[in-house]
Amino acid sequence: MATSSRQTSPDLGLLILRLGTGFLLLLHGIAKLQHGHDAIKGMLTRKGLPEILWLGVPLTEVLCPVFLILGFFTRFSGLGIATVMAFSIYLAKSTEAFTLTRTGGLSGELNLLFLCCGLALFFTGGGKYAVYRPGNQWLK
Repeated sequence: MATSSRQTSPDLGLLILRLGTGFLLLLHGIAKLQHGHDAIKGMLTRKGLPEILWLGVPLTEVLCPVFLILGFFTRFSGLGIATVMAFSIYLAKSTEAFTLTRTGGLSGELNLLFLCCGLALFFTGGGKYAVYRPGNQWLK
């Protein structure tokens, strides 16, 4: 019995991490699809990057969270989220991401939190409570 509960706890924790990260980031992605692309295009242009890259942000912030919620391609989705968050820190916050606010948090803490969640899911996979569980551990 103890072995079973020890195994269930990590899988339940991964489910909570997947659902929480997926749901919260999905809200950001939907907002960007509705009205957030001009700001992204402007940031890309100011950094000398191709404007077409803006498409990666809302697509990644919608598709990857949906995949996380379903437990579908969790590692791939986690890596996608981590990559987009790293770019968002570079584009929107730059070095200011690591400055303290009046409340004691970091200026870029939400981006950093999503980046860490994405990396954690990339390295762990989705756990046993997932819709998609192939034989290849890196797609799990």
